[in-house]
Amino acid sequence: MSRILSIKSLVIPLVLILLTSISGAQSIYVSPSGNDQNPGTKVKPVASFIRAQLLAREISKTKSAEVVFAKGIYYLPQTVVFNSQDSRNSETGITYRSEVEGQAVLSGGSLLDLKWQPFENGIFVAEVQGNPVIDQLYINGKRQRMARFPNAVPGKNVFDTWELSHQAVKNPSDDPLTPERIARWKNPEGGYIHAMHSSLWGDMHWIIKGINADGSLNSEGGWQNNRPSPMHPVYRIVENIFEELDAPGEWFYDTKERKLYFMPEPGTTIRTAKVEIVRLRHLIEFNGSKNSPVKSVHLKGFLFRHAARTFMDNKEPLLRSDWTVYRGGAVVYNGATNCSITDCEFDQVGGNAIFVNNYNWRINIRGCYIHHSGANGVAFVGDPATVRNPIFRYGKQDFQNIDRIPGPKGDNFPEDCMVEECLITMTGRDEKQTAPVHISMSHKIRINHCSIYDVPRAGININEGTFGGHIIENCDVFNTVLETGDHGSFNSWGRDRFWTPDVNETVREVTKEPGLPFLDILEPNIIRNSRWRCDHGWDIDLDDGSTNYQIYNNLLLNGGLKMREGYHREAINNIIINNGLHPHVWYQNSGDVFKNNIVFKSYQPAIMDRTTAKDGKWGKDLNYNFFVANQKVMNRFSTNDCDKNSGNGDPLFIDPVKGDFV
Repeated sequence: MSRILSIKSLVIPLVLILLTSISGAQSIYVSPSGNDQNPGTKVKPVASFIRAQLLAREISKTKSAEVVFAKGIYYLPQTVVFNSQDSRNSETGITYRSEVEGQAVLSGGSLLDLKWQPFENGIFVAEVQGNPVIDQLYINGKRQRMARFPNAVPGKNVFDTWELSHQAVKNPSDDPLTPERIARWKNPEGGYIHAMHSSLWGDMHWIIKGINADGSLNSEGGWQNNRPSPMHPVYRIVENIFEELDAPGEWFYDTKERKLYFMPEPGTTIRTAKVEIVRLRHLIEFNGSKNSPVKSVHLKGFLFRHAARTFMDNKEPLLRSDWTVYRGGAVVYNGATNCSITDCEFDQVGGNAIFVNNYNWRINIRGCYIHHSGANGVAFVGDPATVRNPIFRYGKQDFQNIDRIPGPKGDNFPEDCMVEECLITMTGRDEKQTAPVHISMSHKIRINHCSIYDVPRAGININEGTFGGHIIENCDVFNTVLETGDHGSFNSWGRDRFWTPDVNETVREVTKEPGLPFLDILEPNIIRNSRWRCDHGWDIDLDDGSTNYQIYNNLLLNGGLKMREGYHREAINNIIINNGLHPHVWYQNSGDVFKNNIVFKSYQPAIMDRTTAKDGKWGKDLNYNFFVANQKVMNRFSTNDCDKNSGNGDPLFIDPVKGDFV
């Protein structure tokens, strides 16, 4: 029996791990000026993470331990891997920490010593020793741009070039793929094409292999979206092409000649600048298993930098989702329990910042600042082999042959994990079909007191109903869906075993078997006590089949609440400013409840005539709401048995101009 079935009736609170130095704990010290031949004392520290880890394994498991890193940069020669040898029990855990918070940098890069020479048109060139792969370049700690077209424009969103417009007009002079522009490139092999989905459902990427005989590009890729489309006709760029090196902050590395070309920004003294490149995809991995997990290893106060981009490795489709995923990141958890990351910063890492992969239990991420990551901020993704009747594309369900057993087939997924008191912003710098917090095939993930903003798509995304029990509370999520469309600050899908795109077929099957919608989502997802704002979509978007949600005590500031094709959703005691409820394609006998809310606009239904019950009633209870509108607006849908006891008028907020909606 899986963990989810054996413990679902129990209340198991997440414990807070004591991460500060414990009196009597045995300490190992690390310093950039240390020596790995030293014993690791305060006076004689070691120099490397790996050596400190080996010394820590020698400390008795009956004693608490800590490894203290002096301020400085630690360029990791290889990924640090924790396994069961590093495990300790929860009473004597081990903490790897920065002596001064944020001052110990764990880097997956290398420092280059270059002799820059003027080249032409403000460009400098330097020969690079060895044969490194240079995918990212940092000058004085700031990530620079590969040579690209069109160039970046300050203040723009989509690929840092355009403002988002769903009616974008193609300008031939901005198209990077015209025959005339391609003809300018002597050797574009190794360049990239980045393009938005034609419906703005995320993005896709290709690597350029060369130029075909007809002058078109030979490229490979486009697998990063699980509902594929042609590339967007406007929102697309090329990068890593020498002839496009024409703007300050751009660079190009000639791999054959081993020459690095760079156009410094004004004010940059390039000859004395610190130059860093990226080598590692993953900085730290926790590699255990259910039977032999990594236990009670904690990271505290580090600054993580210089992890490689992974957009070409983002290939794995998620369940009936629009998304694909790469199972990696700056920090990766595989088979860990009671581990944590606290008070750490993830600065400009190229892919996911933190990836919690498959079996993990009680992974706590607290007080972290995650910004400018290439992909997701924090991702929890389980094993599709634990899902009964997994389907990986949008298509139809085979109701005659589906497994009727509730819940998962195993426990190879994240469970009882937390993201708390984190600030996550500017994620998705390279991959747009991502989120600051992404959840798929997981159970009981809690997101509490987080601020999330300035991101290309959803702030928080729940990919499907498997296996529910998530709690999102006390969060601020705003300025989202900046580069995409048809989404929300919160987004979910529920394309589980009960769901098929044919609405009438779903209704027929659920009428015969009312338990079908709850085979995969065993406990409700709760969204409460949070503020949401989306100016390019819905504040909360419960999309295709999202089922078993409790939404209460939220403040929705612009985009309203969308409920589409699901069962047993309750929205109670919310305030929806300048908008209202968007009921989309509700099923007969959906069990949906919308009551005791303050709303500013009338309901905005979509295709409800196909799915309403024979008596015309919408849901279980749409009533006792207060409309900041006239009586006519409130009564518009009375024929659907809505709002017989609702009221209207002035809500008498204390000071709405200043955001006080009490």
